[in-house]
Amino acid sequence: MAEQENGATAEQTAAKMKAEEEGMRVMVAIDESDGSLYALSWTLDHFMAASSTLAQPRSLIVFHAQQPFQQFVVPAGQGVFVSASVTDSMRKAQEENSAHVLAKAIKVCEERNVIAEALVMDGEPKEMICQAVQQKSVDLVVVGSRGLGKFKRAFLGSVSDYVAHHAKCPVVIVKPPKEDH
Repeated sequence: MAEQENGATAEQTAAKMKAEEEGMRVMVAIDESDGSLYALSWTLDHFMAASSTLAQPRSLIVFHAQQPFQQFVVPAGQGVFVSASVTDSMRKAQEENSAHVLAKAIKVCEERNVIAEALVMDGEPKEMICQAVQQKSVDLVVVGSRGLGKFKRAFLGSVSDYVAHHAKCPVVIVKPPKEDH
């Protein structure tokens, strides 16, 4: 392999030039929180804005993980009965919530003249984010931070911590701005 002046091989230089031409695939994980919408806005400002000095992504994916449906059980006399209409109602409410979350995010993108692909997956958010990164060949994933304290994070776990340690690409965790007191 031929070395160039900066130590990079011709193949590495060609790959870098191709990546710069094509841009990168950025995925922003969103949920109902203000922190995730802030992370989306931050991404639009820092990666998608025409004035950005960073490489322009070739695509933006807005991702939402729909929590696994939890069957709720209603006691009915001596047995347990789960009404099909209740189950259907709960599923429909989850789907409507996901559609609302994505519509809100897509609107933010449209207001900034950015076309984004919407993606919803069913499952545990931290695992589905990592799965989507691989399925969509994402180059960078952006997640918001809810700012859980050390104790809550230890007991509840943190989606951003999990993604930072398990995603197969770089991860940016965006903290919301500090509020003025």
